[in-house]
Formats: sequence, structure tokens, C-alpha cells
Amino acid sequence: MAVGFEIGTDGPSVVVIGVDGSDSSVRAATYAVGMCRRQGSGAVLVHVREAAGPWAVMDSTGMSSTVVAQEQDAVEREIRAALPQIADAGVRACLVVRSGDPYRELSAVAEELRADLVVVGSSATLGRRIAGSIAVRLVRDARVPVTVVP
Repeated sequence: MAVGFEIGTDGPSVVVIGVDGSDSSVRAATYAVGMCRRQGSGAVLVHVREAAGPWAVMDSTGMSSTVVAQEQDAVEREIRAALPQIADAGVRACLVVRSGDPYRELSAVAEELRADLVVVGSSATLGRRIAGSIAVRLVRDARVPVTVVP
């Protein structure tokens, strides 16, 4: 029995996009926004800030927690500045900012929004490659399809 579908309506309706300011996350966001435009999908950009404990002075790479917070603020400003450009391309988009583990937070947002797809860039940092890439964890454990953009 053949099942019909209507061209242009069989794609995802909500796409969660992990963005952290890295080159690979920018490529992933560009790819995902283009796909959303073609499919008529909504884009939810998710930026996960590193959660620092109350006594944390340095992050896992040895950077001052103040410097890390300033960098995260700058990334968040860049993402917010890109939202009007995404809207001009005809894509409904919003930004969700969370603190904590990127894998857990991306998974939680995808589940909360009943996303059809998660798009992330491949990890480029040594720490992520040693600890296990977010992309690999998502591909292995996510409840929705995951696209990893190199």
C-alpha cells in the first residue's frame, strides 16, 4: 500500500541547533537555517553556558571563570544579533540560553519542544574529544535524529 506525501511538508517542523560560537557550530547553524528555510521549519538556537560552581575560579581548560563568562556573553550577543538576519531569510527563529552540560541541555530542549531534528557542529576542542564529543553522545542517545556538521 503506497502512502502519499505532499512535497514540502514532509520535513521537520522544529529544528534545535546547538551554537557555541565555534566555527563548526556556525557552519551547523548556517546549514540548519538553510534547511529550515527550504522546509518551512522553525529554528531554535540553543546556547549552553558553562555552569560554574560557587567556588570555581577556573574552568576545565584553565581559563579564569570571569573570562569564560565574558566570552559566553559575547557569543550570546552574536547569536542574538543574527536572529534578525535569520528572520529576513524567512525562518522563524528564537534563542534559548541554558547553563550546564551541553549534551543534557540540548537533549532537554529537544524533548521539551518535541523537536524533529537536532543539528550540531563537530567538536573541535581537545577537552571535548577526550571527554566524549557532544555530537557523538547525541547521536548515540538522542530520541530524535541528529545531524552533525563538520
